[in-house]
Amino acid sequence: MDSRYGLILSRQLSAGSIALVGFGLDSAIETAAAAVLLRRLWVENQGRDPEAVERMDRRVHKFVGGTFLALAVYVGNQAGWTLWSGGGPKESLVGIALAVLSLVVMPLVSWGKLRAADRLGSGALRAEAKETLACSYLSFTLLLGLAANALAGWWWADPLAAILMIPWLVKEGLEGLMGE
Repeated sequence: MDSRYGLILSRQLSAGSIALVGFGLDSAIETAAAAVLLRRLWVENQGRDPEAVERMDRRVHKFVGGTFLALAVYVGNQAGWTLWSGGGPKESLVGIALAVLSLVVMPLVSWGKLRAADRLGSGALRAEAKETLACSYLSFTLLLGLAANALAGWWWADPLAAILMIPWLVKEGLEGLMGE
């Protein structure tokens, strides 16, 4: 793992924010999905037969779907535990800045990927673009939770924001596994 990701994840963990850690894990998952997708694009670029490319596309799509569901399970468990135990996160100005930056950048990246997916006819690239869009949604809910905690001391806002991420994660995960 790149040392920058390690430092960022370390700061997220030390803040105790489930939404922030979920956001960080989503970023790691998105990087893994992008790497698998890059392999799929390389296979297509090598002139492999369309059936091999389609098989690879389905595998990537399912991989991305599985990562969404794994993230939903993690976020749900952690958020539930935090709400039950009453232990809230610390304030995280770095997390707030990261969420704002992501809210600006990720929709643009997703839009570019969706355009490329349409040109290539790649369901896997479309799924990965949706994962990037999920990052925007996660950024928004993360920002709400972190800001409410920092400004009003509402410790429960962070796990609640994390729970709000779950429906999107499950929807995208199931679509990925079904190849939609």
